[in-house]
Amino acid sequence: MIAFHNVTKKYGDTRVLEDINFKAAPGEFLTVVGRSGAGKSTIIKLLIGEEKPQRGRVVFGPYEVNKLKPSELPELRRKIGIVFQDFKLLPTKTAYENVAFALEVEGRSDEEIGELVPQMLDLVGLYDKQGCFPHELSGGMKQRVAIARAMVHHPSVIVADEPTGNLDHDNAHEIVNLLLKINELGTTVILATHNQDIIKRVGRRTIKIENGKITE
Repeated sequence: MIAFHNVTKKYGDTRVLEDINFKAAPGEFLTVVGRSGAGKSTIIKLLIGEEKPQRGRVVFGPYEVNKLKPSELPELRRKIGIVFQDFKLLPTKTAYENVAFALEVEGRSDEEIGELVPQMLDLVGLYDKQGCFPHELSGGMKQRVAIARAMVHHPSVIVADEPTGNLDHDNAHEIVNLLLKINELGTTVILATHNQDIIKRVGRRTIKIENGKITE
C-alpha cells in the first residue's frame, strides 16, 4: 500500500505541497489530476525518494520512504516502474537494448535478459520492433518501449507522469488502454495527468490537486 500522511514539501520559501493525505491500495488504478505546477510530479519524486518532505510520512509497503538512506533507495526503486512524458529512451540503442539496459545495470544474466525483454515488448505490442532504434518509432511506440522498460523488473507499482503529454489523441488512448491492461494484470498504477479526456477514459478513483492541496 502507498500512503501519504500530512506531507508538506517546500522548495526554499515556496510551498509546493501542503498537508497531503491519500492512500492507494494494492492493485488500484489511481489518477492524480492537476494543472502543470500543481504538485503532481513532486508527489512522484517523494514516492521514489528523490525528494524528502519537510513534514509528514511517505509510506510504500514496508518502507517509510522519507527515512530511507541513499544506499537503500535502489531496492525501493526496483519495486516502482516509472514512465515519463519525454520517454527518456537511449537514442543509440534499439528497443530491445533500451529495455535490456534496465536489467544490465542490475547485473542480471544474459539468459534472464534474453527471456524477459521479448516478453515485455510482446506485452506492449512491439515484439516485431525489437531491432528498431527510437528514431524509427512513432511517439506512441516510443512510449510503449518506455512502459516495457518500466515493467521489466515486474514492479508492484507503475507510476506514469503525464505519459500522454507528447502524443496525439489516438496514441494517447492506446497508452491509457495499455496502462489499464497492466493494472488488470495486478500491477498498481498511479497516473498523473491534466488531460480531462484521459481522466474520463480511465474512470477510476481520482484525486485533484490545486496549488499544492488536495481539493477533491
